[in-house]
Amino acid sequence: MLPFDVLAVTNPLAWVLVVLFGVGALAERRAPDLARYVVGAAWALFAVFWLLLAPFFFVVQNSVVEALLALAGAPACLYAGYLLVGGRDSLFVLSRAVAVMGLIYLPAETLPFVRQILVEHVARQTELLMSLLGYDPTLGPVAERRPAYAGFQAAFFFETADPNHPGIVYNIVMACTGLGSMAIFAGCIAAVRAPLRRKLRALAVAISVIYVLNIIRTTFIGLAFGHQWFDGWYTPYLMRAFGETDPYKVSHIVAESIISQSLSIVALVFIALFVIRELPELLVIIDDVTYMVTGEEQDTAAELGLLPDVEESVTEQAGMGDD
Repeated sequence: MLPFDVLAVTNPLAWVLVVLFGVGALAERRAPDLARYVVGAAWALFAVFWLLLAPFFFVVQNSVVEALLALAGAPACLYAGYLLVGGRDSLFVLSRAVAVMGLIYLPAETLPFVRQILVEHVARQTELLMSLLGYDPTLGPVAERRPAYAGFQAAFFFETADPNHPGIVYNIVMACTGLGSMAIFAGCIAAVRAPLRRKLRALAVAISVIYVLNIIRTTFIGLAFGHQWFDGWYTPYLMRAFGETDPYKVSHIVAESIISQSLSIVALVFIALFVIRELPELLVIIDDVTYMVTGEEQDTAAELGLLPDVEESVTEQAGMGDD
Protein backbone atom coordinates (compact mmCIF):
# COMPACT_ATOMS: atom_id res chain seq x y z
CA MET A 1 0.00 0.00 0.00
CA LEU A 2 1.35 3.40 -0.96
CA PRO A 3 1.38 6.18 1.68
CA PHE A 4 -0.66 8.53 -0.57
CA ASP A 5 -2.77 8.57 -3.71
CA VAL A 6 -0.13 8.85 -6.43
CA LEU A 7 -2.61 9.55 -9.22
CA ALA A 8 -4.01 12.51 -7.26
CA VAL A 9 -0.57 14.07 -7.71
CA THR A 10 0.49 12.80 -11.13
CA ASN A 11 -2.77 13.64 -12.95
CA PRO A 12 -2.62 17.41 -12.26
CA LEU A 13 1.16 17.31 -12.71
CA ALA A 14 0.62 15.85 -16.17
CA TRP A 15 -1.55 18.84 -17.13
CA VAL A 16 1.14 21.21 -15.84
CA LEU A 17 3.66 19.38 -18.03
CA VAL A 18 1.48 19.75 -21.11
CA VAL A 19 1.14 23.48 -20.45
CA LEU A 20 4.90 23.93 -19.98
CA PHE A 21 5.78 21.92 -23.10
CA GLY A 22 3.12 23.85 -25.02
CA VAL A 23 4.34 27.27 -23.82
CA GLY A 24 7.87 26.29 -24.77
CA ALA A 25 6.72 25.27 -28.25
CA LEU A 26 4.90 28.59 -28.74
CA ALA A 27 7.93 30.58 -27.55
CA GLU A 28 10.46 28.56 -29.53
CA ARG A 29 10.75 30.91 -32.51
CA ARG A 30 10.16 34.30 -30.88
CA ALA A 31 12.14 33.73 -27.67
CA PRO A 32 14.32 30.62 -28.11
CA ASP A 33 16.40 31.26 -24.99
CA LEU A 34 13.30 31.51 -22.80
CA ALA A 35 11.81 28.47 -24.53
CA ARG A 36 14.88 26.37 -23.72
CA TYR A 37 14.54 27.05 -19.99
CA VAL A 38 10.76 26.55 -19.95
CA VAL A 39 10.98 23.23 -21.78
CA GLY A 40 14.07 22.27 -19.76
CA ALA A 41 12.01 22.77 -16.58
CA ALA A 42 9.23 20.69 -18.14
CA TRP A 43 11.64 17.81 -18.76
CA ALA A 44 12.85 18.03 -15.12
CA LEU A 45 9.25 17.84 -13.87
CA PHE A 46 8.67 14.96 -16.28
CA ALA A 47 11.43 13.10 -14.44
CA VAL A 48 9.60 13.70 -11.14
CA PHE A 49 6.41 12.44 -12.78
CA TRP A 50 8.04 9.09 -13.67
CA LEU A 51 9.67 8.74 -10.27
CA LEU A 52 6.25 9.12 -8.61
CA LEU A 53 4.70 6.54 -10.91
CA ALA A 54 7.41 3.90 -10.47
CA PRO A 55 6.17 2.64 -7.05
CA PHE A 56 2.56 2.87 -8.30
CA PHE A 57 3.35 0.55 -11.20
CA PHE A 58 5.18 -1.87 -8.90
CA VAL A 59 2.81 -1.91 -5.89
CA VAL A 60 -0.61 -1.18 -7.38
CA GLN A 61 -0.30 -2.41 -10.97
CA ASN A 62 2.01 -5.33 -10.07
CA SER A 63 4.05 -4.53 -13.19
CA VAL A 64 7.79 -4.82 -12.72
CA VAL A 65 8.40 -3.92 -16.37
CA GLU A 66 6.45 -0.64 -16.19
CA ALA A 67 8.13 0.23 -12.90
CA LEU A 68 11.58 -0.30 -14.39
CA LEU A 69 10.67 1.73 -17.48
CA ALA A 70 9.46 4.57 -15.25
CA LEU A 71 12.73 4.49 -13.28
CA ALA A 72 14.70 4.56 -16.52
CA GLY A 73 12.56 7.41 -17.85
CA ALA A 74 13.45 9.75 -15.00
CA PRO A 75 17.18 10.16 -15.80
CA ALA A 76 16.39 10.16 -19.53
CA CYS A 77 14.08 13.16 -19.03
CA LEU A 78 16.67 14.98 -16.94
CA TYR A 79 19.29 14.36 -19.63
CA ALA A 80 16.96 15.61 -22.36
CA GLY A 81 16.34 18.82 -20.41
CA TYR A 82 20.05 19.26 -19.80
CA LEU A 83 20.87 18.85 -23.49
CA LEU A 84 18.12 21.23 -24.56
CA VAL A 85 19.14 23.97 -22.13
CA GLY A 86 22.70 23.41 -23.33
CA GLY A 87 21.69 24.26 -26.91
CA ARG A 88 20.52 21.03 -28.56
CA ASP A 89 17.51 22.68 -30.17
CA SER A 90 16.57 19.59 -32.16
CA LEU A 91 14.98 18.33 -28.93
CA PHE A 92 12.27 20.94 -29.39
CA VAL A 93 10.72 18.51 -31.89
CA LEU A 94 10.45 15.73 -29.30
CA SER A 95 9.20 18.26 -26.75
CA ARG A 96 6.42 19.41 -29.08
CA ALA A 97 5.52 15.76 -29.66
CA VAL A 98 5.18 15.15 -25.90
CA ALA A 99 2.87 18.18 -25.59
CA VAL A 100 0.55 16.90 -28.33
CA MET A 101 0.59 13.35 -26.93
CA GLY A 102 -0.50 14.71 -23.57
CA LEU A 103 -3.29 16.80 -25.07
CA ILE A 104 -4.66 13.69 -26.78
CA TYR A 105 -4.26 11.14 -23.98
CA LEU A 106 -4.80 13.13 -20.78
CA PRO A 107 -8.51 13.92 -21.23
CA ALA A 108 -9.27 10.20 -21.41
CA GLU A 109 -6.98 9.44 -18.49
CA THR A 110 -8.21 12.20 -16.15
CA LEU A 111 -11.81 12.94 -17.21
CA PRO A 112 -14.22 10.03 -16.44
CA PHE A 113 -16.85 10.96 -19.06
CA VAL A 114 -14.23 11.01 -21.85
CA ARG A 115 -12.84 7.69 -20.66
CA GLN A 116 -16.35 6.20 -20.61
CA ILE A 117 -17.08 7.32 -24.19
CA LEU A 118 -13.87 5.77 -25.52
CA VAL A 119 -14.03 2.54 -23.53
CA GLU A 120 -17.70 1.87 -24.30
CA HIS A 121 -17.15 2.64 -27.99
CA VAL A 122 -14.38 0.04 -28.21
CA ALA A 123 -16.56 -2.43 -26.28
CA ARG A 124 -19.44 -1.96 -28.74
CA GLN A 125 -17.17 -2.35 -31.76
CA THR A 126 -15.68 -5.48 -30.21
CA GLU A 127 -19.17 -6.85 -29.57
CA LEU A 128 -20.12 -6.13 -33.19
CA LEU A 129 -17.09 -7.97 -34.59
CA MET A 130 -17.70 -10.92 -32.27
CA SER A 131 -21.28 -11.08 -33.54
CA LEU A 132 -20.17 -10.92 -37.17
CA LEU A 133 -17.90 -13.90 -36.47
CA GLY A 134 -20.89 -15.91 -35.25
CA TYR A 135 -20.53 -15.46 -31.48
CA ASP A 136 -23.16 -14.12 -29.11
CA PRO A 137 -21.31 -12.28 -26.34
CA THR A 138 -23.04 -10.83 -23.28
CA LEU A 139 -22.01 -7.23 -22.73
CA GLY A 140 -22.68 -5.69 -19.32
CA PRO A 141 -21.36 -3.24 -16.72
CA VAL A 142 -17.84 -3.41 -15.32
CA ALA A 143 -17.77 -4.48 -11.66
CA GLU A 144 -17.35 -1.93 -8.88
CA ARG A 145 -14.01 -3.43 -7.91
CA ARG A 146 -12.64 -1.40 -10.83
CA PRO A 147 -13.68 2.06 -9.57
CA ALA A 148 -12.30 3.91 -12.59
CA TYR A 149 -14.64 1.90 -14.84
CA ALA A 150 -17.49 0.96 -12.49
CA GLY A 151 -20.80 1.00 -14.33
CA PHE A 152 -19.26 1.29 -17.81
CA GLN A 153 -20.99 -1.03 -20.29
CA ALA A 154 -17.67 -2.63 -21.18
CA ALA A 155 -17.52 -6.10 -19.61
CA PHE A 156 -18.01 -9.34 -21.55
CA PHE A 157 -19.40 -12.32 -19.65
CA PHE A 158 -18.76 -15.93 -20.66
CA GLU A 159 -20.05 -19.09 -19.03
CA THR A 160 -17.70 -22.01 -18.36
CA ALA A 161 -18.19 -25.76 -18.51
CA ASP A 162 -17.70 -25.90 -14.73
CA PRO A 163 -21.07 -25.22 -13.03
CA ASN A 164 -19.23 -24.19 -9.85
CA HIS A 165 -17.22 -21.51 -11.65
CA PRO A 166 -18.75 -17.99 -11.54
CA GLY A 167 -17.87 -17.41 -15.20
CA ILE A 168 -15.25 -15.49 -17.14
CA VAL A 169 -15.30 -11.69 -17.26
CA TYR A 170 -13.34 -9.80 -19.91
CA ASN A 171 -13.16 -6.07 -19.17
CA ILE A 172 -12.41 -3.41 -21.77
CA VAL A 173 -10.25 -0.72 -20.14
CA MET A 174 -8.20 2.26 -21.36
CA ALA A 175 -5.30 0.01 -22.36
CA CYS A 176 -7.71 -1.70 -24.78
CA THR A 177 -8.55 1.47 -26.72
CA GLY A 178 -5.25 1.85 -28.58
CA LEU A 179 -5.29 5.56 -27.67
CA GLY A 180 -1.75 5.43 -26.32
CA SER A 181 -0.30 4.28 -29.65
CA MET A 182 -2.47 6.75 -31.56
CA ALA A 183 -1.28 9.59 -29.31
CA ILE A 184 2.37 8.71 -29.90
CA PHE A 185 2.04 8.76 -33.68
CA ALA A 186 -0.19 11.84 -33.69
CA GLY A 187 2.21 13.69 -31.41
CA CYS A 188 5.25 12.92 -33.52
CA ILE A 189 3.46 13.75 -36.77
CA ALA A 190 2.14 17.06 -35.42
CA ALA A 191 5.55 18.02 -33.99
CA VAL A 192 7.52 18.12 -37.22
CA ARG A 193 7.48 20.97 -39.71
CA ALA A 194 6.42 19.48 -43.01
CA PRO A 195 3.78 20.08 -45.72
CA LEU A 196 0.28 19.62 -44.30
CA ARG A 197 -0.68 17.20 -47.08
CA ARG A 198 2.01 14.71 -46.12
CA LYS A 199 1.25 15.06 -42.43
CA LEU A 200 -2.46 14.42 -42.92
CA ARG A 201 -1.77 11.38 -45.11
CA ALA A 202 0.59 9.88 -42.54
CA LEU A 203 -1.84 10.63 -39.71
CA ALA A 204 -4.85 9.16 -41.53
CA VAL A 205 -3.08 5.89 -42.34
CA ALA A 206 -1.48 5.48 -38.89
CA ILE A 207 -4.65 6.18 -36.89
CA SER A 208 -6.98 4.12 -39.09
CA VAL A 209 -4.66 1.09 -39.15
CA ILE A 210 -4.14 1.22 -35.37
CA TYR A 211 -7.89 1.54 -34.81
CA VAL A 212 -8.80 -1.45 -36.98
CA LEU A 213 -6.02 -3.67 -35.66
CA ASN A 214 -6.94 -2.76 -32.09
CA ILE A 215 -10.57 -3.87 -32.54
CA ILE A 216 -9.30 -7.13 -34.03
CA ARG A 217 -6.97 -7.49 -31.04
CA THR A 218 -9.68 -6.92 -28.40
CA THR A 219 -11.99 -9.32 -30.22
CA PHE A 220 -9.33 -12.02 -30.42
CA ILE A 221 -8.36 -11.68 -26.75
CA GLY A 222 -11.98 -11.66 -25.63
CA LEU A 223 -12.92 -14.79 -27.59
CA ALA A 224 -9.72 -16.62 -26.70
CA PHE A 225 -10.20 -15.83 -23.01
CA GLY A 226 -13.95 -16.38 -22.92
CA HIS A 227 -13.86 -19.68 -24.83
CA GLN A 228 -10.55 -20.89 -23.34
CA TRP A 229 -8.81 -21.39 -26.69
CA PHE A 230 -5.37 -21.79 -25.15
CA ASP A 231 -6.05 -24.17 -22.28
CA GLY A 232 -3.54 -26.99 -22.73
CA TRP A 233 -0.79 -29.10 -21.27
CA TYR A 234 1.34 -26.00 -20.72
CA THR A 235 -1.24 -24.38 -18.40
CA PRO A 236 0.50 -25.20 -15.06
CA TYR A 237 3.86 -24.05 -16.44
CA LEU A 238 2.50 -20.68 -17.59
CA MET A 239 0.68 -20.26 -14.29
CA ARG A 240 3.97 -20.60 -12.44
CA ALA A 241 5.83 -18.39 -14.92
CA PHE A 242 3.31 -15.53 -14.60
CA GLY A 243 2.52 -16.04 -10.91
CA GLU A 244 -1.12 -16.85 -11.69
CA THR A 245 -3.37 -19.03 -9.53
CA ASP A 246 -6.44 -19.19 -11.80
CA PRO A 247 -6.01 -21.66 -14.69
CA TYR A 248 -8.74 -19.84 -16.64
CA LYS A 249 -6.41 -16.83 -16.93
CA VAL A 250 -3.87 -18.77 -19.02
CA SER A 251 -5.82 -18.27 -22.25
CA HIS A 252 -5.84 -14.54 -21.55
CA ILE A 253 -2.09 -14.57 -20.90
CA VAL A 254 -1.36 -16.40 -24.14
CA ALA A 255 -3.76 -14.29 -26.22
CA GLU A 256 -2.70 -10.91 -24.85
CA SER A 257 0.77 -11.08 -23.31
CA ILE A 258 2.30 -13.49 -25.80
CA ILE A 259 0.47 -13.37 -29.13
CA SER A 260 -1.15 -9.93 -29.26
CA GLN A 261 1.71 -7.95 -27.75
CA SER A 262 4.22 -9.64 -30.06
CA LEU A 263 2.11 -8.95 -33.14
CA SER A 264 1.45 -5.39 -31.93
CA ILE A 265 5.16 -4.66 -31.90
CA VAL A 266 5.50 -5.94 -35.46
CA ALA A 267 2.50 -3.89 -36.59
CA LEU A 268 3.75 -0.70 -34.93
CA VAL A 269 7.15 -1.11 -36.57
CA PHE A 270 5.55 -1.33 -40.02
CA ILE A 271 3.32 1.66 -39.26
CA ALA A 272 6.36 3.62 -38.10
CA LEU A 273 8.23 2.74 -41.30
CA PHE A 274 5.33 4.02 -43.39
CA VAL A 275 5.07 7.23 -41.36
CA ILE A 276 8.82 7.87 -41.65
CA ARG A 277 8.61 7.26 -45.39
CA GLU A 278 5.91 9.91 -45.60
CA LEU A 279 7.60 12.20 -43.07
CA PRO A 280 11.38 11.68 -43.08
CA GLU A 281 11.52 14.86 -40.97
CA LEU A 282 10.78 12.54 -38.05
CA LEU A 283 14.28 11.10 -38.34
CA VAL A 284 15.55 13.96 -36.20
CA ILE A 285 13.74 12.38 -33.22
CA ILE A 286 15.46 9.06 -33.90
CA ASP A 287 18.82 10.85 -34.14
CA ASP A 288 18.21 12.60 -30.81
CA VAL A 289 17.20 9.42 -29.00
CA THR A 290 20.23 7.62 -30.46
CA TYR A 291 22.51 10.40 -29.25
CA MET A 292 21.00 10.27 -25.74
CA VAL A 293 21.58 6.50 -25.57
CA THR A 294 24.97 6.21 -27.27
CA GLY A 295 26.47 9.70 -27.06
CA GLU A 296 27.21 9.52 -30.79
CA GLU A 297 25.82 11.90 -33.40
CA GLN A 298 23.80 10.31 -36.18
CA ASP A 299 22.65 11.61 -39.56
CA THR A 300 20.06 9.02 -40.47
CA ALA A 301 18.82 11.07 -43.40
CA ALA A 302 22.23 10.92 -45.04
CA GLU A 303 22.72 7.25 -44.18
CA LEU A 304 19.44 6.39 -45.88
CA GLY A 305 20.39 8.39 -48.94
CA LEU A 306 17.44 10.76 -48.82
CA LEU A 307 16.99 13.32 -51.57
CA PRO A 308 18.75 16.65 -50.94
CA ASP A 309 15.47 18.59 -50.46
CA VAL A 310 14.22 16.05 -47.91
CA GLU A 311 17.53 15.91 -46.12
CA GLU A 312 17.51 19.70 -45.93
CA SER A 313 14.04 19.53 -44.38
CA VAL A 314 15.30 17.06 -41.78
CA THR A 315 18.28 19.30 -41.05
CA GLU A 316 15.93 22.23 -40.51
CA GLN A 317 14.05 20.21 -37.90
CA ALA A 318 17.30 19.96 -35.97
CA GLY A 319 17.64 23.73 -35.88
CA MET A 320 20.69 23.68 -38.12
CA GLY A 321 19.13 25.11 -41.26
CA ASP A 322 19.16 28.78 -40.22
CA ASP A 323 21.66 31.24 -41.64
